Amino acid sequence: MPELPEVETVRLGLQPVMEGFRIESALARRENLRFPLQSDFVARLTGQTVTGLGRRAKYLLADLSSGDVLLMHLGMSGSFRVLSDGKANTPGAFHHPRGEHGTHDHVVFEMSSGATIVFNDPRRFGFMKIFPRAAIDDEPFLKGLGPEPLGNAFDAAMLATACAGKKTSLKAALLDQRVVAGLGNIYVCEALFRAHLSPKRQASTLATRSGLPTDRAVRLVDAIHDVLRAAIKAGGSSLRDHRQTSGELGYFQHSFAVYDREGEPCQTKGCTGTVKRFVQNGRSTFWCPKCQR
Repeated sequence: MPELPEVETVRLGLQPVMEGFRIESALARRENLRFPLQSDFVARLTGQTVTGLGRRAKYLLADLSSGDVLLMHLGMSGSFRVLSDGKANTPGAFHHPRGEHGTHDHVVFEMSSGATIVFNDPRRFGFMKIFPRAAIDDEPFLKGLGPEPLGNAFDAAMLATACAGKKTSLKAALLDQRVVAGLGNIYVCEALFRAHLSPKRQASTLATRSGLPTDRAVRLVDAIHDVLRAAIKAGGSSLRDHRQTSGELGYFQHSFAVYDREGEPCQTKGCTGTVKRFVQNGRSTFWCPKCQR
């Protein structure tokens, strides 16, 4: 499933042809994706101007001139294809080619920018939902999400407070969307490596007994910032299905230090360890047992 950098890459690809432009027409070619589309889905979109295109965690949020918000989630295999000036672009970045078969083109937006935006999702784990902006605080998909990892609210003190007293593993805590929003398996593995912290370490060790952040918390926040910014700059990671709106594959996967590198030498200078893999909370964890403590 796309993580924060991939979704942000998609947002940046859609923004020039969506934000500030009117949805001339909307077409839903089926009644449901992961969940049923609302009965007035097309009517609430047609004729509305997209006043802003944002992201919250792994969700895209299109603000509409009506006061509604269109929430969009890519799921496992969803992507947006932009048709403009005779060219087809797909914002995002995934290793295996993104589905472009017409039978999987489920939702289509004709924009006043001249672009046609097609949502393609072979597995239909993605979804869309419209709700009033005034009700955003009560929206179930967004309610309870932690701070954005690249936002001003996310710092060592905040992370230490969120993890204080937690007996769960550090990796499990970071994957908890209530602790920090938008992180997934790939970037948690990479951030923990950069911070030289074991994914097995107890999350509570990020805080002192008085609740203050330890040096580990400071290192981890810096590592999360660095790995996310680098991944966004690279256009995301080309894993499984992700592709950019430009149609190009992202290339951050070439910068992976531990993810999917089982058996390879650790890249930490002076470390003689080997990257290992184990299953943690049902997911593959990659790490160097020698330098991640």
